[in-house]
Amino acid sequence: MKNQTEQERWQELEEALQRSERLAAAGQYSAAIMHEINNPLETISNLAYLAKAEADDAAKVREYLAQLEAELANVIRIAKQTLGFYGPAEALRPVNLAEVAESALVVHGRRLSAKQVTLVKRLVDQATVKIHPGEMLQVLSNLIANAVDALPEKGTLAIRLRKCRNEVHLMIVDDGHGIPAPLIDKVFDPFFTTKKEQGTGLGLALSKAIVERHKGRIRTRSSVSKGRSGTAFRISLPLHDAV
Repeated sequence: MKNQTEQERWQELEEALQRSERLAAAGQYSAAIMHEINNPLETISNLAYLAKAEADDAAKVREYLAQLEAELANVIRIAKQTLGFYGPAEALRPVNLAEVAESALVVHGRRLSAKQVTLVKRLVDQATVKIHPGEMLQVLSNLIANAVDALPEKGTLAIRLRKCRNEVHLMIVDDGHGIPAPLIDKVFDPFFTTKKEQGTGLGLALSKAIVERHKGRIRTRSSVSKGRSGTAFRISLPLHDAV
C-alpha cells in the first residue's frame, strides 16, 4: 500500500510539473504576442488622436482612417493566425506543421522586417503531426525569437520542413553570432541563458519538455567561426500516419 501511495504521489508531482511547464510556456508566448501587437495598437491610438485633432480636414481624416484600418487589419491577422491553433483544453489533434510554422513567423513579422532579415522558407505540404497545436506554436515562436535575437542586421533566417520516413523534421537556422562549444550542451538546461538580464533561461528547457511530451526530439548545433557562424535547431516529430 505504501508503494502505491508513493507512486501516486510521484504521478501527482509529475502532473503538477507538466501544468506549470504549460503555464510558463503560455506566459512566455503571450508576452511575445503582446510585444508584436503593441506597436500597431500604439499607432492606432495615435492615428485616432490625429483624426480627432484635425476633424475639420476631411482629406487628412480619411488618410488617418485608412492607415488605422491597415494597422487594425494587421492585429486581426496576427490574432487569427495564432490563436486559431488553441482549442478547448488544448486537444491533441492532427495539424499540418507547415501552418504552425507560418503562424509562428507571423508573430515575429515586425521584428524580422525591422532587422531586414532575409527569410528562406522550404516547407513541404501535408507534414501532418498529432500535437497540441498551441503548445507547438509556443515552441516554434520561442526558437524563432531566439534566432531573431542572435541575427545581425540583414541576416538570414531559414525555416525548412521535410518528411523523412516516419518523421517530420523542422529546421530553424540562423547566421547569427552562434553559441560557443563549451555552452552548447547547456542550452536546454533550466535557467541557463546567454542573454544576461534579458533572458529567463526557461524558453529552451520548456520547448524541449513540450517536444519530448509529443514523443519527439529537439537537437541543436552551432558555430562561432568567422564567416560561418550561426545556430541550427532541429525538431523531429512522428508523422501522424505513422503514429
